[in-house]
Amino acid sequence: MNTFKSLEEKINNAKDLDFSSLFDSVIELFKKVWLKGFLTVLLVFAMAVVVNILFSLIGLAPRNNLAANGFDFDEFFSFYSETIIYSIPQTILVSTITMAFVAAFYRICKQFVLGENVVDDYFYFLKKEYFSKLLMLGIIHTGIAVVSQFLFVIPYIYALVPLAYFTIIFANNPDLSEAEIVKASFKIGNKKWLITFGTMFVAGILGMLGIIGCGIGILFTISIIYLPVFFIYKEVIGFGETSEIE
Repeated sequence: MNTFKSLEEKINNAKDLDFSSLFDSVIELFKKVWLKGFLTVLLVFAMAVVVNILFSLIGLAPRNNLAANGFDFDEFFSFYSETIIYSIPQTILVSTITMAFVAAFYRICKQFVLGENVVDDYFYFLKKEYFSKLLMLGIIHTGIAVVSQFLFVIPYIYALVPLAYFTIIFANNPDLSEAEIVKASFKIGNKKWLITFGTMFVAGILGMLGIIGCGIGILFTISIIYLPVFFIYKEVIGFGETSEIE
């Protein structure tokens, strides 16, 4: 396992990354793990639907108060703000569960990359020793996302990159505290913001191509968007003995 000080040192001394070779690695791994990525996305989607239904039943779903006729900015902003606020508990729970499933997906990807025996345990990080930390990360993740959304487009676009590193940092360093995971995520996110955003953007476009398959095809392709941060983490920090997932 990495200590936080070791992570900081590796991030500070990180080499420049080549977009072409990085994206080639993303494509090659996706060819091997697309089915496992599909199962991950399917689990995330199914759990999000269940959570949404539960919150709707208990009356905590966002309410639509937009005017029927015309556009009023004050009313739109009020609706926008209320939607975000009403969604906070639901978003925390969905973010927590999503991180758990995606962390398990990263664990599977690491096993592929290192040539280890692949164990398809998608519920690995839902164990009680991990869930409390994931829940706190879900709260922090949602808090940052909500604040940046209230500030509209640019802050939210910036925050997306560091937030994307929460899961990969946690998956490989579950012994770190929540604060250390957040600090490390923002540190690597700031250091590699441009290449992370660029590779995630292109991967997102490729992932959206699945919508051609009657819409449902996107479930098979969208998991590619998780892989850029996986390989950037691999290049910056590595998957050696000091960063091994338990």
